Amino acid sequence: MRSERHQNLKDRTRAFAVAVVRLVQALPKNRAAWTIGDQLIRSGTSVGANYRAACRARSRREFIAKLGIVEEEADESIFWLELMTETGVSVGESVSTLTREAHELLSITISSIRTARGGGFATPHSALRVPHSSVHAPRS
Repeated sequence: MRSERHQNLKDRTRAFAVAVVRLVQALPKNRAAWTIGDQLIRSGTSVGANYRAACRARSRREFIAKLGIVEEEADESIFWLELMTETGVSVGESVSTLTREAHELLSITISSIRTARGGGFATPHSALRVPHSSVHAPRS
């Protein structure tokens, strides 16, 4: 069952990367589209590549660290997709669909990080960051 879930997510992250590449290939040929598209290709393809790396992790700690990269790249992809829409570089159903998928991949990744940690604590934005209130300074 676990390997099925991993394979499903590998397939989804690869499909996300392919859809990102196709979207960027269809963008207008201007500087803004090129710049945003280049950044989106980097982050969007990195989601799948780093998830695959996480699946090959040699330890729980390495798995969590790799998933942290997936989390960051999925969030960055959301940023570039939103920027495309807000600037009018690209609008349409494909951008909306990719944005929804990126949000789902981000949620799955955060949930996986928390599960891998053994439940962990609830944080508002990231599964990796430790709230300041739980970090104690050494006593002098």
